[in-house]
Amino acid sequence: MDPRITPARPDLAAAQLKGQVAAAHFVEGKAYGVMRGRASLRRSPMHDGAQDSELLYGEIFTVYEEKDGWAWGQSAFDSYVGYVHAIALGEAEKSTHRVSALMTPVLPAPDVKRALLDLLPMNARVTVSSCDKGFASIAPNAYARERHLAPADSKASDWVAVAERFLGAPYVWGGRTLTGIDCSGLIQTALAAGGIAAPRDADLQEKALDSAIAPDLSALKRGDLLFWNDHVGVMLDASRLLHANSFHMEVAIEPLAEAVRRIASPITSAKRL
Repeated sequence: MDPRITPARPDLAAAQLKGQVAAAHFVEGKAYGVMRGRASLRRSPMHDGAQDSELLYGEIFTVYEEKDGWAWGQSAFDSYVGYVHAIALGEAEKSTHRVSALMTPVLPAPDVKRALLDLLPMNARVTVSSCDKGFASIAPNAYARERHLAPADSKASDWVAVAERFLGAPYVWGGRTLTGIDCSGLIQTALAAGGIAAPRDADLQEKALDSAIAPDLSALKRGDLLFWNDHVGVMLDASRLLHANSFHMEVAIEPLAEAVRRIASPITSAKRL
C-alpha cells in the first residue's frame, strides 16, 4: 500500500486496516475540521519537516494520534496522510459553500475596514449561516465576501480557465493555494473547482485520470494533461503549456517545445479528460 495515502505506521494504523497491514496498534480515528485558511501537512512532526501537501479551511482530517502538539492522520479530501499542528483543527462541520475566489479575506464583521483575521484559499469549505451587507457569516464573528463563495456542490464550467487564474503564483513544494502551489497542486485545485476529483501527486494523477492519448505533440488541445517523471502541466491550446515549475519558480505559460527541451526526462503520458 502506498504510504502517502495509507494511514499506517509500524507502531500505529487505522482500525479499518487491521488484517491488511502490520502494526503494533490499531485505532479508530476521529474526524476534525481544519480551522485555519491553510495548514501544512508534513512528513514528520517537526516545524521544519517537509511539506508534502496542505489542508484547507473546512476540510475534514481524521486523526489517529495526537502527541506533542501534532496530529497524525488522513485528509478526507484526497486521502493524503501526514502530520499537522493540532491547533489548526477543531469541530468538523458540514459545509454549505466553497470559496470560488483565489483568496477571500475573513473579517470580524461585515465591514471591509475591519482587521483581517485570515485568508481562505480557493476550494476552502465554509458553513454559511446568514448574509448581511454582501457578506456571509461563516463562523461566530467571522465574515467572508458573499460574492467570493459558491454553493458547495457547484462546478466551474472551465477548469482550465481556473488554472490560468493562478498565473504568476509562486512555486512552493506541497502547496495548494495562491500563496504557493506546486505542479500537481495546481492541477488538483483547478480540477476540484470543476467538480473533478484528483489525487494529490503527479504520479497518482497520471494513474487515475482518464484515458491516455498518444503524446503526439501536433495533436494536443486545450485541457490535455502532460506528465513527466514527477511533473504535470496542462495545455492551453495546441502549443502552450501552463504549469507550476521550479525553473520559473511560479505558475508560468511557455511554449511546449521549450519545456520539452528543458525538462530532463521525457513525457511519460498524455491524458484527455
